[in-house]
Amino acid sequence: MAALLRRVACTALLRATTQARSSYVAPAPHPGALSAMLIGTCRTKKTWPVSFSQEELKQRLTPMQYHVTQERGTESAFRGEFTDHKEDGTYTCVVCGAPLFKSGTKFNSRSGWPSFFDLVKDGSVTLADDFSHGIHRVETTCSQCGAHLGHLFDDGPRPTGKRYCINSASLGFQGSEADAVATETAAATATTTTSASEDGGGAKAGGLPASTGAPAGGKKEL
Repeated sequence: MAALLRRVACTALLRATTQARSSYVAPAPHPGALSAMLIGTCRTKKTWPVSFSQEELKQRLTPMQYHVTQERGTESAFRGEFTDHKEDGTYTCVVCGAPLFKSGTKFNSRSGWPSFFDLVKDGSVTLADDFSHGIHRVETTCSQCGAHLGHLFDDGPRPTGKRYCINSASLGFQGSEADAVATETAAATATTTTSASEDGGGAKAGGLPASTGAPAGGKKEL
């Protein structure tokens, strides 16, 4: 009799458990989370200030540069051009030339990729959540053209504690001497333009035809 009662009780418990499982409805995943799992990176729609056709980029970028910047690829560790680069200057976006990092913020992270602890200026890099490869990371892209650069981690040195882990293939470099030459050239151009404007104004005041001087309000030649 006791065995029969135990069997009846077990049967009733099994039926109750089966009914509970069949009536359970799993909550639907959040649309944003679902899309992030499917496409890897969660980005909002954005129009970049600078854009280039894919045909142009394929012509002037190397296959690795195109793969990294346009297809969000990753170069092999310790193989990039700028991993052990130590010259003074500015690292720029290889696609549009926008300045991204100063050499003074570069450090040896032993990760195999160029690493920086700060940006050349706020807003030069755009951040986005990246859920590719089944983990959450923070993707970095050029704020001017949207080129993929690498990822940001919170294990960098002081004072920021940040590590911008960047692909060499996404970077260009402008040395300090080139910066100085560019500054001197700009200054010389400005001086020449100012002198030409003053000479043009004097000629006009002396009674010469206005056509021999710079037009008032006209565009300056660079």
